[in-house]
Amino acid sequence: MNERYLSVVQVAELLGTTVRFPRRLIEERRITFVKVGRHVRIPESALSAYIAEHTVQPVSVRPGVLRRAA
Repeated sequence: MNERYLSVVQVAELLGTTVRFPRRLIEERRITFVKVGRHVRIPESALSAYIAEHTVQPVSVRPGVLRRAA
């Protein structure tokens, strides 16, 4: 159990969002969290998994193959 557990404020800071966003993730059960008494903590591995799951890879397009937008 060498895992770090982050507070909602720490998660928001790492994601570059307001505190409301990680709280919404918790409320909607979209991220793993741990209740420690009345405190809520998010395991660092759960945050890494969330980021990896929602990372969008760039699309490589060859020059001259671009299409016009409608």
